[in-house]
Amino acid sequence: MYKHPIPLIVLPLMALAITACSNSRRDQQLAYVERPVELLYARATEELDQRDFDQAILMFNEVERQHPYSEWARRSSLMSAFASYQSRRYDDAIATAQRYIALNPAGLGAEYAYYLIAVSYFDQIIDVGRDQKTTELAREALIDVVRRYPDTDYARDATIKLDMVYDQLAGKEMTVGRWYLRRNQHLPAINRFRTVVTEYETTSHTPEALYRLVETYLSLGLRQEALASGAVLGYNYSNTDWYRDAYRLLANEGLDPDNVNEVQRRTWLQRLIPGGK
Repeated sequence: MYKHPIPLIVLPLMALAITACSNSRRDQQLAYVERPVELLYARATEELDQRDFDQAILMFNEVERQHPYSEWARRSSLMSAFASYQSRRYDDAIATAQRYIALNPAGLGAEYAYYLIAVSYFDQIIDVGRDQKTTELAREALIDVVRRYPDTDYARDATIKLDMVYDQLAGKEMTVGRWYLRRNQHLPAINRFRTVVTEYETTSHTPEALYRLVETYLSLGLRQEALASGAVLGYNYSNTDWYRDAYRLLANEGLDPDNVNEVQRRTWLQRLIPGGK
């Protein structure tokens, strides 16, 4: 999965010596010495530019601690979330971004905070053979970005990522469906393959899902359902190996999906995909 963080505010860099009260960079807290907010923020952005994310987070947090009601504090909260994301501390990034939204729901940085939550989930997506809870969280968060800010670069990037998320979820359904099919558990296999066709029809897994429906329906002796799936597969994906394989299976049963008329095809497609054409 690729990352596409959108850079935020960067101020001129200034040097500032700091001290810490802990040997752990991640858990340390600065000794409280009042400093001008501009210097604190500039040092934080300097650490961020140098990719010292732990130190950057520490400095951004110090801005919030010393100047909690300032515009600098609001910026620092968002930048701290960004630094956590860059260092792959995704839970921290999500929590900090959510805190920013709770305190600044209409703030200028809210749209980026929502986006940061979404990409933090997205970057944790794992392979299709494992639990997809994080993928589902990524989907909901990305949809939220598109819904809230439809005309922004964030929404456009979220839309691209959503296509990958849907493909991931469809892949999971296919993995489970094939597992059932190998064990001759045909009905749960059909349910999984139909989910791909009905909920993830724009993904790369749809042609195989339709083929598997042909295969499974024929195993059950459901000839008309198999023919329906083959006709839909042929209409939408006629140049694929999946259709050629499905055609051979159907032809062996004396069925020809190419001879299905338009009215039949539309009727069957409505059964497979409500609203399909």
